[in-house]
Amino acid sequence: MFKSKKLKQLSILSKITSYLILFFWAFIVLFPLYWLLITSFKLPFQVNDGPFYLPFIDYKPSLHAWKYVFVDVFNDMVRPYSNTVIVSIASSVLALVVGATAAYGLSRFQYRPRIAAIWLFIGLVALIIAAVNFGIAWQIMFTVAVVIFFLALRPLSKRFPKSVSNDDIAFWLISQRILPPVAVVIPIYVMFQQAGLLDTKIALILTYMAVNLPIVVWLMRDYFTNIPIELEESAKVDGASPYRIFWSIVLPLATPGLVATFLFVLVFAWNEYILSLFLSKANAQTMPLLVAAQNATRGPQWWYMSVYILIMIIPVIVLAIFLERYISRGLLVGAVKG
Repeated sequence: MFKSKKLKQLSILSKITSYLILFFWAFIVLFPLYWLLITSFKLPFQVNDGPFYLPFIDYKPSLHAWKYVFVDVFNDMVRPYSNTVIVSIASSVLALVVGATAAYGLSRFQYRPRIAAIWLFIGLVALIIAAVNFGIAWQIMFTVAVVIFFLALRPLSKRFPKSVSNDDIAFWLISQRILPPVAVVIPIYVMFQQAGLLDTKIALILTYMAVNLPIVVWLMRDYFTNIPIELEESAKVDGASPYRIFWSIVLPLATPGLVATFLFVLVFAWNEYILSLFLSKANAQTMPLLVAAQNATRGPQWWYMSVYILIMIIPVIVLAIFLERYISRGLLVGAVKG
């Protein structure tokens, strides 16, 4: 009864155990969403005097919080919500376009940049910035830097011949994502302040794109690597150009990976808080800031906060449900090889 007749068939006891574990884990995952939902239908005194778990049994539901959000302060909610939608989608699309092309290049072409050339380039950029701060025209410094670069590149490359590989480049890219945003937010703030782009959607789009770009490159490089290169070689023999191969063959095959990666970076951009806190005020405010603003002087307004969080996460959940078949295929890339 408890032993499976086939090797790949679970026994009854194993099935019961598996379903119990899955049910318990589903409860752990879904309970916060359930708590958000029932809290949004509570009055302040019901939240403070709780906990109450079951509507119509423990407490009488109320539309007080929903009326406040969609009637009383509806105009104050529309701008942050539209900002979140525009900034998240635009930055995710840009990160996907730039990152996918970079990932394809890292998976199909071999790069061997010299370490000496990299450090020389970084040093000349720092020199240009320092000279411009001292009042020297950037056009002059740029010309001087280009001349120095080409004159010093060959002798330095011979003196320091070590180079980096594609794996080194990919690891360096993903290491930038490991860096906490709070470590770079002040330089980013100063840069956009000097450019006059503070409290604009453009600043948030560019920043979110730069922050999420390493994730796109890292994930899509693995996906492109698992696409048989023989397909591209056959198309090349038939006379297809590299751009035609990329757009007509590689991208359609990489659709599951592109969709899964897009959803990942969309969620990161949708929920981003630290960068938005520093780079935006009223005009470019996003939903995470609006949710955090519900922690008023009288304490957290959990009933209003629950409504804002629900209307914030529902679009992402619906999108994930509709794209589930692509996401499943995209997440399994590289899991089974051979």
